[in-house]
Amino acid sequence: MNAAKKSIATTKTMMAGANHRRSVAVIGGGIAGLAAALCFARRGAHVRVFEQAQEIKEVGAGLQITPNGGVVLAALGLGAEADEMSLKATGIEPMDALSGQRIAHFDLSNLHGQPYRLFHRADLLDILARACVESGVTITTNARADEIGDTHVRFSGGETVHADLIIGADGLHSRVRPELNGADAPFFTGQVAWRSVIRMPHAEPVARIWMAPGRHIVTYPLIGGRMNIVAVQERDDWSDEGWHYFDEPQSVLNVFADCAPEVMDILSQVQTVRRWGLFRHPVAKHWHDGRRVILGDAAHPTLPFLAQGANLAIEDAWVLAATCDAIEDLDLALAKYQSSRRPRVERAIGVANENARNYHLSGIKRRVAHAGLRTIGAATPGLFLKRLDWLYDHDVTKG
Repeated sequence: MNAAKKSIATTKTMMAGANHRRSVAVIGGGIAGLAAALCFARRGAHVRVFEQAQEIKEVGAGLQITPNGGVVLAALGLGAEADEMSLKATGIEPMDALSGQRIAHFDLSNLHGQPYRLFHRADLLDILARACVESGVTITTNARADEIGDTHVRFSGGETVHADLIIGADGLHSRVRPELNGADAPFFTGQVAWRSVIRMPHAEPVARIWMAPGRHIVTYPLIGGRMNIVAVQERDDWSDEGWHYFDEPQSVLNVFADCAPEVMDILSQVQTVRRWGLFRHPVAKHWHDGRRVILGDAAHPTLPFLAQGANLAIEDAWVLAATCDAIEDLDLALAKYQSSRRPRVERAIGVANENARNYHLSGIKRRVAHAGLRTIGAATPGLFLKRLDWLYDHDVTKG
């Protein structure tokens, strides 16, 4: 029996609740949407996923699945596949990008519960998509939602789908979010980022944060001898939100030209790079309305400086499905979902915002911060990760 079928067998007991009689339409076939679809399907709901792209895929990039996201994958029976398709990070290392020196090493091998996994996004998406299909989820691509009513969705091809619950898992540019909240205006954070994947065989399984004044780079390895790179620079100008814009590799080299040879060696291997502006959206005031609900980036987009976007979305998926399963009245269930999730995601977003500042310090503040990290790393290395126990040790599957 393969892993996906085993996971179905191990979750049969989930199917006794209210979701066993519900039809669910999920708008968005990314990680958030497929996680939600799988969590509902495992609890007996009849689930359809609608993705506007022509196929379920991710633009090449990495992501970090921390233990709080990993417990959900394990509860869904996907732990073995997750281990097979990811690397287990052994540490986090703040680095001085100017000198190339390691500031500290924080050991990840002693984390409680699930490991700290380094994924290629496409691999995690494949795991979730296969499990969805095995669980009876119907996935429809090239399906753009033109009208989202209280109980129906009309697509550009003319099909109208009725459902007991409509889930907006359609990311930053959600079509469902404004239906619940009206339009909002995201604002530019003053930061631009580049993302790339390069060949880097035999790299250590550590996540490194290369910090420089007004800039930083995050690097970590992926399976198959690859390395994920995210580089960020503070700047004033940007026009369009999103990260589907190609840029010249030389642009990244120019931004980090004064950095250490180790940094330049990594960046010199970049052949294809995408650039995007980092925008802030407020956490949505309303996550639900009647039979419509949002999760993940559609509800609470976060900057990528705590590696929690995908993890929080996976947590949302579990909590939403479990709450709707336990409470027959959808209004009560959706209200409980929002009230239970909002404080946690707001705290995570706040820490991500702080990191955005701390990575880019200059002058005396930079020297003091690096000295503090060195002291913690040498004297009490567990203290650095201890401050994130509230994040990594949280297990929504026990709630």
